[in-house]
Amino acid sequence: MLKKLTKEVLGHKIIYLLLLVILGFGLFLRVYNLNNLLGFYFDQGRDALVIWDLWHFGNIPFIGPTTGIAGIFRGPFYYYLIAPFYLFGKGNPIWPSVFLSVTSIIASAVMYYLGTKIQDRTTGLIATILSSFSFNIVLASRWLSNPTPMLLLSVLFVWMLVLIVEGKKWAWVSAVFIATVSLFHFGSAGEVFYFLPLLTLFIWKRKQLLNRKIIIWSGIFVLLAIFPLVAFDIKNHGILISNIKKFLITDESFKLPTWNFIAVKIGLYYNVFTNKIFNARYAVEKFLLSGVLLFFVYHLRDLIKKDGVKVLVLLLLSVTFGLIFFQGNFGNIYDYYLTGYYLPFLLLFSIVLGYMWKFKLGIIFVVYFVYIFLTNNYNVLHFKFWDKSEGLNSIGFVNQKQAIGWIYENAGNKNFNVDVYVPPVIPYAYDYLFKWLGTTKYNKEPNNENVELLYLLYEHDPDHQERLDSWMARQKGIGKMFEQKKFGAITVERRLRI
Repeated sequence: MLKKLTKEVLGHKIIYLLLLVILGFGLFLRVYNLNNLLGFYFDQGRDALVIWDLWHFGNIPFIGPTTGIAGIFRGPFYYYLIAPFYLFGKGNPIWPSVFLSVTSIIASAVMYYLGTKIQDRTTGLIATILSSFSFNIVLASRWLSNPTPMLLLSVLFVWMLVLIVEGKKWAWVSAVFIATVSLFHFGSAGEVFYFLPLLTLFIWKRKQLLNRKIIIWSGIFVLLAIFPLVAFDIKNHGILISNIKKFLITDESFKLPTWNFIAVKIGLYYNVFTNKIFNARYAVEKFLLSGVLLFFVYHLRDLIKKDGVKVLVLLLLSVTFGLIFFQGNFGNIYDYYLTGYYLPFLLLFSIVLGYMWKFKLGIIFVVYFVYIFLTNNYNVLHFKFWDKSEGLNSIGFVNQKQAIGWIYENAGNKNFNVDVYVPPVIPYAYDYLFKWLGTTKYNKEPNNENVELLYLLYEHDPDHQERLDSWMARQKGIGKMFEQKKFGAITVERRLRI
């Protein structure tokens, strides 16, 4: 295998040099300025506190982050995945964030392999360019949250499905395991539809699954994936199962949609998938997207002969059709619910562009398309990730650290209390940051018992100013302000208790 890889690289040196440059720039975009711009808010603080308790008190979590649906939680594999990097970084959240960014650029490398495997090296390079430099893919890659690993898991899932179609029996085990962990541990909603392609392939290729070893090993990995949640549910008298039943049956989360609901979903799909190519879609971008769609439809008979295209179409049709019937969570479907389909869509899109490359006019179209793609994404990439977080509305990681640092410097050797206000009220992020920085840098945490010196730390809340005003009104009866300092949209006040 190593000899084959060496021969492949040496035989196409320019292509692989170009691939290396693309992946290198893609990684740079994912990690540049993270120390200043990392989004460390409610979810990130909550997750970091769980991992802090894991390393410092041995509290092994059996459930993971909330799904956003009352009483239903993901499994803890996301915590297990990033916990070593919190340990290596001595609690610094930049470490796990960089790790997740690296997994996303590995996903881009897998995109090259799949594009090459399904069609040719040109397709692979196009897929790598789109996945490496798309603003919204880069943004998703920099997110310290449980959906981010889905970028890599999704392309690995496609790879396994292609191998199944090719007759590789053992790919079933990996595909079933990836689908299970995606649904229960990392995904947000759409990953439930990973099982539709598996079911379809099971019916189509069922003779390849009638192997006792494959069935047993698939079952073992499924049990491994769901064990923490099952253990938690047993310990808590079936609370998860009860909540899932309520969500699916009592709340009728899946039901026949109205025509208006279907139209809304189609609009959502258009926005979610096309903004992974062009962040802004003006007349030229819409023309180019329409051209690719028409070409795809016209050449569908030839394209669908490829096993990889069959798999990608099946996967994307499963989620777009299936989610039309999903009306749970008050009908809310957010962009990140489809994280597990971003890169499969870009891969299919790249296959169409790669097929265009076979025609003289197609080469001109593809070159122009890639040019518009790069220019369209460049401005927003530069604006977003070269930001110094110095604006009046900035709440970046650097602003949070500056605010906390000022409190410690201002307090000196005195004991102090901290009261924090952040939208949406629960200050998990600052609970963790004071714990981490207080332990590793300042050797002191805020007092739990009331002392004379009190610091208020609050973020602006333009959407619910009345909540912040009510919180500030309560503070008037607690302490008198002597000093105020602003760090972007974060305000810190030094007060003495009345």
